[in-house]
Amino acid sequence: MIIFLIWLVVLIAALVLHLRQMHAAFNRHGIKYLNPAPLLGNMSNTVFLRQHFAYDILKLYETFPKDRFVGRYEFTNKTIILRDLDLVKKITVKDFEVFLDHRNFGRDAFIGRALILLQGQEWKDMRSTLSPAFTSSKIRLMVPFMVEVGDQMIRSLNKEIEASPDGYINIDCKDLTTRYANDVIASCAFGLKVNSHEEKDNEFYVMGRKAANFTLRDMFMFILIVAAPKLAALLNWNLVPDTMKNFFVNLVLDTMKDRELRHIFRPDMIHLLMEAKKGQLTHEDAKSDNDATGFATVAESSVGLKKTANRVWNDNDLSAQAFLFFVAGFETVSTSMSFLLYELAVNPDVQDRLAQEIKEHDAKNGGKFDFNSIQNMKYMDMVVSELLRLWPPLAVMDRESNRDYNMGRPSEDVEKDYILPKGSTVFIPAFAFHRDPQYFPNPEKFDPERFSEENRHNLNLNAYMPFGNGPRNCIGSRFALCELKVLTYQILLHMELSPSEKTPIPARLAADNINIRLQGGHWLRFRQRK
Repeated sequence: MIIFLIWLVVLIAALVLHLRQMHAAFNRHGIKYLNPAPLLGNMSNTVFLRQHFAYDILKLYETFPKDRFVGRYEFTNKTIILRDLDLVKKITVKDFEVFLDHRNFGRDAFIGRALILLQGQEWKDMRSTLSPAFTSSKIRLMVPFMVEVGDQMIRSLNKEIEASPDGYINIDCKDLTTRYANDVIASCAFGLKVNSHEEKDNEFYVMGRKAANFTLRDMFMFILIVAAPKLAALLNWNLVPDTMKNFFVNLVLDTMKDRELRHIFRPDMIHLLMEAKKGQLTHEDAKSDNDATGFATVAESSVGLKKTANRVWNDNDLSAQAFLFFVAGFETVSTSMSFLLYELAVNPDVQDRLAQEIKEHDAKNGGKFDFNSIQNMKYMDMVVSELLRLWPPLAVMDRESNRDYNMGRPSEDVEKDYILPKGSTVFIPAFAFHRDPQYFPNPEKFDPERFSEENRHNLNLNAYMPFGNGPRNCIGSRFALCELKVLTYQILLHMELSPSEKTPIPARLAADNINIRLQGGHWLRFRQRK
C-alpha cells in the first residue's frame, strides 16, 4: 500500500511539473493560449469526439482578438495559430522558402510520394511537372465527361422519384455527391465509365470508400503521428493498405500500358501523367492557362510555372499522384457539393434565383453546358464562392518552418519578438478567418451577395482562402470549381430541393470525423422540377 501511495505521489508530481512546463513554454514569450489538459493538451474534444476541432480553433481565435498569433497544444507539442492576415501573407508568400513544407506525416513509401506530402526541391519539381495538367485549357476538355456523369445521376434520381408513391425521395446528399464525384474522377482521371448510382458496390467505388473513410485504426495513427511523430516514423506504418495501393497502382500502370500499345488518346489525367513521364507536359500561352473558373480560383505561382531540371519520375511517383487526385476528388469535392446542396435547400430564395439563371442559360444555349457556361454564370459563381467561405474544404492549413524564424511580437503588450524554433508548425485557420465579422459581416449567414460585382470591393481578399495561400495552394482549384458548378447546374435544372424531417437545422459539424460533415447527415428532399 505504501509503495502504491509513493508511486501515486510521484505520478501526481510528474503531472504537475509537466503542466507547469507546458504553461511556461508560451508564458515566457507572452503567447496567449487556452489551458491545456494533462497529456492531451488542447485535443480533449477531438480525442473524446465531443466537438469538431474546427470549433476548438475558432474558440481560440475568438478568445484573443487583439493578438497576432496564439498558442495551441496538440497533446504535448506546441503549435502556433495565426490571427494576423499580414503575417499569414508573409509566411505563405514573402517568406515561402522558410515555410515551404507541410509537416511530415511519416514515411509511407507510396502516399509519401504524392504532391501534398513531398517536401523541398522534390515538391517544387513535381509541382512544376503537374501544373500544366490543371490549367483551364486542360480542364475545359474534361467538362463533357462531368456532364455525362451528371446525366446518368439525373436519370437515376428520376427513376427513384417516379417509383416513389410520395412523388419525392429523401436522400443523404453526401452519398449522392460521393457517388457522383467517384464517377467523375473515374472518368476524368482514369478513363473509366462507372455508374455508382446503379452499380452501388462497384469495385472503384468500394475502394474509394475505403480510402476516404476514417477508421479507428486511422484515428489511432493520426493521434500517434501528432502526439509522437518520431515514434510514428520509427514504426513506419503505411497510411494506405497494400490492397488499396496495389489496386490503384495496377489500374494506373495497366491503363497506361494499354493506351501505349493501342495508341489511345483521351484528354484525362492518365494521359497527362503519361505526358509528364515523357517530359512533354507544358504550359500553353498565358491567356489560356489563366482563364478563371470563378472568383475562388487560385492562380499558379512562379514555382508551378517555372520549368525545373528534368527529373525522372517513376511509376510509383505517378501512381501516387493519381491516388491523390482520386482521394481529393472523391472526398473533398463531394463534401463541398453536399454542403452546397444543403445551403440551397435551407435558403430557398437563393435556390430559386440560381435555378432561374440556370433555366435561362439552358434555353439560351439550347441545353448546352460547357466550360464557357461556367465562366458566364455570375450568380452561380457568387453562390459557390459563398459556399466555400462558409464551409472551406480545409478548416486549417499547416506550414512547417525549416529554420528559426522571427514572428514579431505576439501582441502590442509584449515587448520582445518571438523566435519560432526550426521544425515548428504554424496553422492558418481558414474556418476562423471566414467567420470573422470584421472581414465578413454576419458571418454565419449564407449570403452570396457578398461576392456580387457591386460588393466585391468591400472584401479583404487576404481573408478569403478556400484553396489555400501562396505557391503551395491547391493545384486543383479549377477542376474542383468546374465539378461543383456542373453538379449544381444539373441538379437545379431538374430537381427542387427542400429540407426533410431529418435535415439538421441549424447546421453543425459532426465531431466524429476529421473532415467536415454535418452532424445528423446531409438529408434533403428531392422533387422533379416542374
